[in-house]
Amino acid sequence: MTQTPTGNTTGTAQVPAPVPGQARGHQGAPAHPLPPAAHAPRRAAWRESLTRVRAAATTEPGRLRVVGAVLAVVVVAFGAVTAWQVAERQSAAGNVIDHSGPLSANAAEIYRSLADADATVAGGFLVGGEEPKAVSDRYQRDITTAAELIADAAANSAGSKEARTQIAALNSQLPHYTELVATAQADNRQGLPLGGAYLRYADQQMRKQGGLLDAADKLYQAENGRLGADYADAKALPYASWALGVIALGTLVWAQRRHYRRTNRVFNQGMLTATAATSVVLLWLVAAHTVARTDLADSYHHGAQSMQVLNNARTDVLQARGDENLTLVARGSGDAYEESFSKEMDALAGPAAGDRAGRGSELAQALALADKEAGRAPVRSAIANVAEWRQRHTEERSADDSGDYTTAVAEVIGGKKSSGATVTETTAQTFDAVDTSLGKAVAQEQKEFHQAATDGRGALALLPVGAGVLALLAAGAAVIGVGRRLSEYR
Repeated sequence: MTQTPTGNTTGTAQVPAPVPGQARGHQGAPAHPLPPAAHAPRRAAWRESLTRVRAAATTEPGRLRVVGAVLAVVVVAFGAVTAWQVAERQSAAGNVIDHSGPLSANAAEIYRSLADADATVAGGFLVGGEEPKAVSDRYQRDITTAAELIADAAANSAGSKEARTQIAALNSQLPHYTELVATAQADNRQGLPLGGAYLRYADQQMRKQGGLLDAADKLYQAENGRLGADYADAKALPYASWALGVIALGTLVWAQRRHYRRTNRVFNQGMLTATAATSVVLLWLVAAHTVARTDLADSYHHGAQSMQVLNNARTDVLQARGDENLTLVARGSGDAYEESFSKEMDALAGPAAGDRAGRGSELAQALALADKEAGRAPVRSAIANVAEWRQRHTEERSADDSGDYTTAVAEVIGGKKSSGATVTETTAQTFDAVDTSLGKAVAQEQKEFHQAATDGRGALALLPVGAGVLALLAAGAAVIGVGRRLSEYR
């Protein structure tokens, strides 16, 4: 027998009591220790990173890194927004020059060509029989020009519903008008009075509400609206760029003041370079945009607006000429045409005849808008020729009202009076002189418009790239300046 430490006896060895935290094995030997109590779950990685960043930001090196990052972001944002806004304005100025401006001019030429064709064919009827070749050629040239410009407008009218609507109306009505004119001419060659009726009906299709001239005028207004929108976009002030420029400069000044207060050093070369580069971009932006706005405003007031007034004057001249011819074609029943002639001439030069255009008339406006002698001279010539036209028209109407139709026709298109005397100076000549003078004035204003608008676009040409490059330079310089300060803590 074996005696245990407690004094008890047993036939077997006594197994030790289990140790707390251990499990008993198969033969009483202790097994592997039990796993410790589970730890609390680790925080997400981003939270730990945020904690470390916050802790780092409480130190001066950490604060400097934050300052450098803020400077870089603000300066780069300034450069990017400046490049974007200036590029948009440069693109709008390009549209003024290359798209909406030419489309507006083409729309005006469509109107002028149609009105000239109507006046020309009416003048051909006064000859009687076969119209002169010059008249026929001019009419065909006008119709061809109008058709080509309508096709060109259709190819460039994707952005305007109103323009597409009016182009469709022109395309559908122009063939019908030319058919009526062809019928009228065929009857006139045979000496049939029905030709005059067909011609008056064709003129109604040209001038009525919703007719060819109405559609051409609405197309012109739509294209002018697009031109005005492009002008507004090109001249819009870049408020966002200016605001970011001021913020960037303010942030740089604050950072340098902070640097000075903590180190007692007046200059930090990197930050000073960044401040200089940012100042250059902001000053460049202000100066370039001011020059561009000035040039674009000049191109509008002494170019686009002048052309609009001159184009209105040219259409009044052409319609007045058509009214004058149709008054005689109507043979005693043309009072409505004569009344329309008087209205057109009043709008053109004012109600009083004379060598000076009445205040508010189209020619007076054109003279006031012309800022160069090259533009004023043809307008003054047109005013003088309108006065002469009115005088000759009065003589022509006097002859027609007294029953001397032959003399009246001779006063309009030339030829012999009923007395046998040959008329060498006619209203046709004064009409041509007025139209030619106005054409020269339009060409001069078109030249000034293009030059001023091109100058305006050119003022912005290098700014988008320059702003981007200088902003990157400023951001890099600011980071380097902060980096040199950080190196002092190593």
